[in-house]
Amino acid sequence: MAGERKTERTRGGGWRRTALVAGALAAAAWAVWDVPAAFGGRSTGARADRLARSPQFGGQRFRNAVNTRSIMPPGEPGQERHLLRELVLGRQRRHPGAAVPVLRPGPARPAPDGLAIIWYGHASTLVEIEGRRVLIDPVWSDRCSPSRLVGPHRMHRVPVPLDELPPIDAVLISHDHYDHLDMATIRALARTRTVPFLVPLGVGAHLARWGVPEDRIVELDWDETTRIGGLELTATAARHFSGRGLRRDRTLWASWVIAGAQRRVFYTGDSGYFAGYADIGTGYGPFDATLMQVGAYDRAWPDIHMFPEEAVTAHLELRGDLMIPVHWGTFNLALHDWDEPVNRVWREAKARGVRLAVPRPGERVDVAEPPAVDGWWQTVA
Repeated sequence: MAGERKTERTRGGGWRRTALVAGALAAAAWAVWDVPAAFGGRSTGARADRLARSPQFGGQRFRNAVNTRSIMPPGEPGQERHLLRELVLGRQRRHPGAAVPVLRPGPARPAPDGLAIIWYGHASTLVEIEGRRVLIDPVWSDRCSPSRLVGPHRMHRVPVPLDELPPIDAVLISHDHYDHLDMATIRALARTRTVPFLVPLGVGAHLARWGVPEDRIVELDWDETTRIGGLELTATAARHFSGRGLRRDRTLWASWVIAGAQRRVFYTGDSGYFAGYADIGTGYGPFDATLMQVGAYDRAWPDIHMFPEEAVTAHLELRGDLMIPVHWGTFNLALHDWDEPVNRVWREAKARGVRLAVPRPGERVDVAEPPAVDGWWQTVA
């Protein structure tokens, strides 16, 4: 009898192990199967013809208005040694030492004449402007990667489930990198929200492959504008690059102006510093609030991501009032301390008299009465 019970337990354990292995293999197969789709689509037909007519398109790929390198060229003095040394031996605190405080925004309705910002983490932001809501670069996946198994993992939970977001009027995308354009999030929004998706030229091919109807895709070149519910949304210049696979710069990147009758917001997208910020400030400003990319910088790629001090300079040149730093604290994408960007921004903003708000993920910022900067991130550093 004892031998029979042991055999039964062994068989039961064997079935459980088999089921676990089968489940793991199925999950891995599904993740691998989804990777090609995550690379997105290619522009063809009328979409490709429109790309070819863009002043930013150079025959084979899009270009920046000024010379830009996505990383220092091979042979740059000290580049390889610097990156390898910091990656292997660096003492940076690249992850928080405790849980990042996350708030769940309340169900407040956007005021018809007001302006509020909710930062969900990284670049994902909700702009509530004059009774409308615009969702920027939504990434709700655990990883910013073509795979659900590998790639940068988020350092805090999302403040609210995607299906519990309030009604929105538009989704706005700055460019096609994985930390700004997430296939799973776009697919879910396409199924549940009948709103337009505003993207730079070429990015619409990705959305079309993922099930967004063509009549809800609005592709814009720099300095092109579309109107949605009383808002004017304009794609403006940025200094960056694009690509989700081996093909680079086949889609455009952009910053964005969101303008109501009285209120205006500027979002950098990803960008290195460039002189065009002053032109944007003159042409489209002043801005009640700017959403400024401040993280994921390094001296090995100075042309494509701003350093925090440069972001403050750009904010001033944009003629911005309240500055809200984004693109930090959620995904580990560089070699600096996880909280270094916001510490440097806070220091520079105080030195230059810039109004600053640093919300916790999920915290609503009333731009007219922003919360005082309290250094909350330093308690979890």
